[in-house]
Amino acid sequence: MKLKDKVALVTGTSPNIGGGIAEGLAAEGATVVCIDAMAANADDCATYLKNSGSQALAITCDVTDEAQVKVAVRKSCETFGRVDVLVNNAVIFNKKGVLTMPLVEWRKQIDVILTGAFLFTKYVAQSMIERQVRGSILNIISTAGHQGEPNNIGYSTAKSGMINFTRSTAMELVKYGIRVNSLTPTATDPSESVERAQRWGRVAPDLSASRPIFEMYRSRIPMQKLPKPSDYGRAAAFIVSSEAEMMTGTDLRIDAGAIARYWPWDPAQK
Repeated sequence: MKLKDKVALVTGTSPNIGGGIAEGLAAEGATVVCIDAMAANADDCATYLKNSGSQALAITCDVTDEAQVKVAVRKSCETFGRVDVLVNNAVIFNKKGVLTMPLVEWRKQIDVILTGAFLFTKYVAQSMIERQVRGSILNIISTAGHQGEPNNIGYSTAKSGMINFTRSTAMELVKYGIRVNSLTPTATDPSESVERAQRWGRVAPDLSASRPIFEMYRSRIPMQKLPKPSDYGRAAAFIVSSEAEMMTGTDLRIDAGAIARYWPWDPAQK
């Protein structure tokens, strides 16, 4: 198991991407600290992992609140002795453009994505240095962070910022033996998230209205198939493990070819 005896802290553990990553790390032996501003997301994720035989801890935390972040990191270290892995995944979605985004909503979205990553990276890295842990930090980006998306200004801007945040922190922390990388998902097949929500004891969300949108995404992606959260979970387990010990400051794309696609090419036209 790639992550046996490792302690991983994951922010944003809904049944979607964060839940898939948490389950992927646990499947490789990690103890997982499930962090979310919504208590149900943290609790349901940790409860499922514990019922599946893994060690897990739920912590409700606003990632933009420095005091709460300090407490979350301290509690993780007090409970399990250290943190070996951090996954910065916390996010809020707000699909508005530069002409329609209110300033207060812009600040909130940027704050959750970028400030949340900054605060958790700062305090987890400090804990790693104090405990002489040669740890690994993984930031979750998005294809929208690599390519401008209209009417999604806050998300695209913040995720783009995460790319250079990754590079900068990788260079700063390398002398401590701490690796920092990023992982780029894309539009994600929602079926697995529905199944995960059900496994966690929730009522499955109705996705009928969004099916045409996801079918449009699927038809335009080179592999003609959308990734699932479990695809990201397996990739995350690899890049934070010793198998990727020579990788730092790198972005791993699990995007079915989305970013590599030449813009006028229609992959649906064989």
